Formats: sequence, structure tokens, C-alpha cells
Amino acid sequence: MTNLTLRPKKNFGRTEGCVRCGRKRGMVRRYGIRMCRQCFRDTAPAVGFKKYS
Repeated sequence: MTNLTLRPKKNFGRTEGCVRCGRKRGMVRRYGIRMCRQCFRDTAPAVGFKKYS
């Protein structure tokens, strides 16, 4: 019989969620923000982002 080496399973899918609400879809990860797009829209003016158009 041959020796089998078992490797750990790969973790697929989204592992990190929004830091505010925990949602895992629609993430904004640029600049280390790590928020979903809905929470980012709510907090963007307070953080200093401006909407130009």
C-alpha cells in the first residue's frame, strides 16, 4: 500500500466581511477600507471622500 499525504483543503469564497456590518459582498478594499459599498456610501463624507458627479 502506498503512503498518502493529505493536504489541507483550500478555502474558497469570501473570508473577510465588512468591518461595520459583516456583509461579504460588494467590498471596498482599496486603501485598506474593508467596508461593503452600502456602508461606504453612508460613511464616505465623514471620512473625507467627495462625490464629484
